[in-house]
Amino acid sequence: MANWRPCAPIRYNAEMSLPAPTSDALAASHALQHRIAADIARHAGAISFARYMELALYAPDLGYYSGGAAKLGKDGDFTTAPELSPLFGAALARVAAAIIAQSAPRILEFGAGTGKLALDVLTELAAAGVAVERYAIVDLSGELRARQRETLRAFPQVEWLDTLPDAWDGVVLANEVLDAMPVQLVRKTAAGWRELQVTVEEGRFTYLEAAPDAALAAQVARQVAPQFAPEFGHQDGPPDGYTTEVHGAACGFMASLAAMLARGAGGAAILLDYGFPAHEYYLGQRDAGTLMCHYRHHAHPDPFYYPGLQDITAHVDFTAMALAAQDGGAEVLGYMNQAGFLIGAGIGELLLRTDPADARRYLPQANALQKLVSPAEMGELFKVLVVGHGVQLPAAILAHDRCHRL
Repeated sequence: MANWRPCAPIRYNAEMSLPAPTSDALAASHALQHRIAADIARHAGAISFARYMELALYAPDLGYYSGGAAKLGKDGDFTTAPELSPLFGAALARVAAAIIAQSAPRILEFGAGTGKLALDVLTELAAAGVAVERYAIVDLSGELRARQRETLRAFPQVEWLDTLPDAWDGVVLANEVLDAMPVQLVRKTAAGWRELQVTVEEGRFTYLEAAPDAALAAQVARQVAPQFAPEFGHQDGPPDGYTTEVHGAACGFMASLAAMLARGAGGAAILLDYGFPAHEYYLGQRDAGTLMCHYRHHAHPDPFYYPGLQDITAHVDFTAMALAAQDGGAEVLGYMNQAGFLIGAGIGELLLRTDPADARRYLPQANALQKLVSPAEMGELFKVLVVGHGVQLPAAILAHDRCHRL
């Protein structure tokens, strides 16, 4: 594809103006665009959107998570719950302690970000007298691994892994991990479900409709099609043009995670992310899917804007994740919104460790807690799925369980 040229910046509308990248960042994005275009050429002119997303996020040295740009916090593209307040990690630590008491003093975290969650969890557990013998981190980002090593230098039990262990006893943590896993895109047409692949046309990345292969068709039949059955109030199925995501990579991850736990003596994985159960995920109002991009604290829907410089995510279908975990041999131990989980974990009591009369220290923490649990903020959109075997969640957590909604 010698005549391919880098994608030009995309203008969205008059109300939205995205910050311009630096010359170095722009050069890196152009290099990644050429790499993706070369991959498209090697695959007869089109690749799956999942492959595009994988390269955009994880291509060595150039992908969003494998490059060197800051990702989190005020200087990055988005802020996660651990960055908002140490109360989040402290509340998770309380649940982790209950699981550790029934299994083993080990924690495995996926996608540890800056290391802030690990720091807060380990600090809280140490203060509570819970010894963690091993805290393992699996993270694909070399830049974030370096930040994690600096953040966690006081905890010698922390180690970094490149792959999942064969078996695991204890706790597994995954905060905003599933949403960053590559998804395939499908669209309903008069000819049935079609896959949206990525090609290059007139020097720009764009979509190309193609017949789904057998694996994707089976995933659509299991994950998407049942939600449009007559018993759910649909007489004619989804309308032509209806577009959504299929979470093959995340389902595969969940099955592997569940098998890893099932081969252990006992433990549980706590997965926190934004998303919905299937019957809410595939509502008619989401006829364009849930794909979203984050660039310098701006959210927009175009995944082809400066590849490598922006995050690309999709909301999580938690029903699909629960089914995949069961396929892998784990039990679904609990499912609830983030507000219920954190309240059940005692985050309100943790806040009261700070004297309300000390307004300078108390008010920022109270405001952060409000963002974490308010239905208008993260409290309802973010969900918590807990899978495992041989352990039980505390009764205060199970009081908020919504497994019946999966």
